[in-house]
Amino acid sequence: MTQAHIELSPPPPLPEGALRIIPLGGLGAIGRNMTVFEYDGKLLIVDCGVLFPDVDQPGVDLILPDFEPILDRLGDVQAIVLTHGHEDHIGAVPYLLAHKPDIPLVGSQFTLALVEAKLAERRIDPYTLTVKEGRREQLGPFECEFFAVNHSIPDALAVAIRTPAGLVLHTGDFKMDQVPLDGRITDLAGFARLGAEGVDLLLSDSTNAEIPGFVTPERDIGPVLDSIFSKARGRIIVASFASHVHRVQQVLDSAYEYDRKVALIGRSMVRNMGIARDLGLLRIPDGLVVGLDEATSLPPDEIVFMSTGSQGEPMSALGRMSTGDHRHITIAPGDTVVLASSLVPGNETSVYRVINQLARAGATVIHKDTAKVHVSGHSPAGELLYLLNVVRPSNLMPVHGEWRHLRAHARLGVESGVPTENVVLCEDGDVVDLVEGHARLVGHVKSRYVFVDGLAVGDVGESLLTERKILGDGGFVTATVVIDSVTGKVVAGPTISAKGFSEDPEAFNPVIPLITAALDRAADDGITDPHQLQQLMRRTVGRWVNDAYRRRPMIVPTVVEV
Repeated sequence: MTQAHIELSPPPPLPEGALRIIPLGGLGAIGRNMTVFEYDGKLLIVDCGVLFPDVDQPGVDLILPDFEPILDRLGDVQAIVLTHGHEDHIGAVPYLLAHKPDIPLVGSQFTLALVEAKLAERRIDPYTLTVKEGRREQLGPFECEFFAVNHSIPDALAVAIRTPAGLVLHTGDFKMDQVPLDGRITDLAGFARLGAEGVDLLLSDSTNAEIPGFVTPERDIGPVLDSIFSKARGRIIVASFASHVHRVQQVLDSAYEYDRKVALIGRSMVRNMGIARDLGLLRIPDGLVVGLDEATSLPPDEIVFMSTGSQGEPMSALGRMSTGDHRHITIAPGDTVVLASSLVPGNETSVYRVINQLARAGATVIHKDTAKVHVSGHSPAGELLYLLNVVRPSNLMPVHGEWRHLRAHARLGVESGVPTENVVLCEDGDVVDLVEGHARLVGHVKSRYVFVDGLAVGDVGESLLTERKILGDGGFVTATVVIDSVTGKVVAGPTISAKGFSEDPEAFNPVIPLITAALDRAADDGITDPHQLQQLMRRTVGRWVNDAYRRRPMIVPTVVEV
């Protein structure tokens, strides 16, 4: 089993007739999916998504793949193939097209409609090529064949990439629901045909590789929702991903059955469901969906709110409802709130905070731990083994998962008969070459997290995030002193100002004489350099704060010379 390690050097030139695979995101975390394929000097990108920040990244809005390894080669990019429309696969497209807007986008009708809506907000008019399962497209030296896969969003695709170097199958995100609501099953017959042809490398979704068995059908949620709707006497608020058309369809069906109107809440929910309706992917009976103004005037037992915010996002519709900050909806006793989604790793604390806030307001909260209101969109171990046995790849590269998921998938590959030395475990930035039927790790390119903070992209680094965490944990202290530029003696101050440290205005009085004494000693020793004096003040305040409070605030000293 080939395993990634940080000592890898930059990759050598690509051998003639070989295919290079460079994952720039999606390995080691759930999100930021992006893989670059190179053959004969041309590039093909599969997916270009974002990762959402966790609590250790304060102030960050989104995390992008690192485009740096390909920025000087965007003219070689033949296309960006998008497997489906989730944010962790399409969310970074606007940021990449900001560098070169005419890179072709290839995907299914619904996927491209979601991307085009995002790009329109940035006034980018992309070149798009709509494909569907069963279709083949020649994109430079890459012949791409597309296969239907079942996922928690309509119109998801897997892509087989043929070059003279071999055949690669990238599954995208998938599961094997045998009775999907839209009747569109994962194309196992097509995968078996590829297996008979000979798949040289399989890149496969690893998200649920640790979970045994097979996925629960999506349609099993319908009766659970019906039961919730039949018992609810007040308003019903259902929170889900804004792209989960199948889940929204089930809510609409239950609402229609129990004579309730539905109002969509959240900009992305309204936009995405409008697109799904226009494409015929969402069936809405006449008069069922109403505007928010009409919804708030209806009796509580006649309305359902379909909302964003299932991941506990504080600024989402449900997040604002839980804190009483929503302009139109205030949670009240008798309300029923259904969180019809999974917990994305890292969001658990935020979600349970929202659940507690909703419960405190008097709502009955139903979530995946208390009722079958969600099924995963990713294949568990039984289905991954099934795929491995159908495809019979010569080489396996687990993708889309944290390290525990990638390792579990690698073990499944070995169990299914893939030679141990042909299972390639990678991290973002690792370079894998497919040469004469063998996939090998040959080097590493820089692949850092690129943080989006407001309108700034890439301006925030790890050191700045460390400072933000210190500010959040320990507060902020400034110490200002005025000294004589000739003698170095203190002529005014020191003055101390603190934020987020103590509410006692006199808390820092004891440290003032210590700073003065330290500066006077420095003056006696002939030290007058402002930078050295600032460091002396920082050490003096830091020692005192640690001794007195066992705290480590950020300390900013200022020396003014007169």
